[in-house]
Amino acid sequence: MAKMKAAIFVEPGRIVLDEKPFPDVGPLDALVRITTTTICGTDVHILKGEYPVEKGLTIGHEPVGIIEKLGSAVQGLAEGQRVVAGAICTSGHSHAALCGCHAQDGPGTPHGWKPLGGWKFGNTIDGSQAEYLLVPDAMANLALVPEGLTDEQVLMCPDIMSTGFSGAESGKIRIGDTVVVFAQGPIGLCATAGARMMGATTIIAVDSVPARMEMARRMGADHVIDFNAQDPVAEIMRLTKGRGVDVAIEALGRQSMFEGALRVLRPGGTLSSLGVYSEDLKIPLDAFLAGLGDHTIRTTLCPGGKERMRRLMDVIASGRIDTRPLVTHRFSLDQIEAAYDLFANQRDGVLKIAITP
Repeated sequence: MAKMKAAIFVEPGRIVLDEKPFPDVGPLDALVRITTTTICGTDVHILKGEYPVEKGLTIGHEPVGIIEKLGSAVQGLAEGQRVVAGAICTSGHSHAALCGCHAQDGPGTPHGWKPLGGWKFGNTIDGSQAEYLLVPDAMANLALVPEGLTDEQVLMCPDIMSTGFSGAESGKIRIGDTVVVFAQGPIGLCATAGARMMGATTIIAVDSVPARMEMARRMGADHVIDFNAQDPVAEIMRLTKGRGVDVAIEALGRQSMFEGALRVLRPGGTLSSLGVYSEDLKIPLDAFLAGLGDHTIRTTLCPGGKERMRRLMDVIASGRIDTRPLVTHRFSLDQIEAAYDLFANQRDGVLKIAITP
């Protein structure tokens, strides 16, 4: 049986490169030859055992590649086409999917909803850190890469850009809003860019890593606060003259960041949470205004599906945003273990790593 290389979760603390059999291609599936993928912070949660997955699973959920083989019932696609698939892989026909809530896709359930059900790659089925990826429901998930765009230009579309932009969208940012984005990792940086695109006129970024703070300015931040040098809550309230922000985006998944986002929110404002939390959150009573502050708290899992991918790639093609600077390091698939070591330990100013077979 022919085999392919893949990054496989062995146990907490160990993701290794090994071989797996090529997957069988069903009628609605597509086999994609991966040309570029990357490592996500969620993959690090899996590596550390903070998010449980089955042992032996191929990790990764950010694929760019070429269609190698199509299932017998797939229409509208052709072998040899360059494609991306979203990190959220929708069935396209469940009640959740038909409501536009692809991330909570629940085909096969009596009611059509399943928490996190749309996140399949590297969670419930084999993912993209491999030579090949089986994409189910290909007609709902594969989007053609426009001519002239490179792999690295569209590499952020499957997850980082989609998730970051969704933080701004879930916050329902309006023209003239003041927005703060806590944490300027790749998702936070895309949230900063998304806030600018949606019309925010004052954008405040919070981080402590100099390279990320400088990148935040490039992505549209008007003010950048180093939380190691000053109290971000006090500084944000000073910048807003005591009013607070219209929208606070939390892009890390830490109690301190969530609490800070809540404390700087004006009455009636929206806290948009993108973080993956690994322990219970506590909501301080005073910051919550005893539940009487007309606050909205929204959580968001990355939107997916081919139309989402098409729209994001159109944003890239238009020149409205350039995410290539987020790729700071490049490794081959054979070096995936070294890439994880670098990324998990956040060395050498790493933001995103491009992985190529």
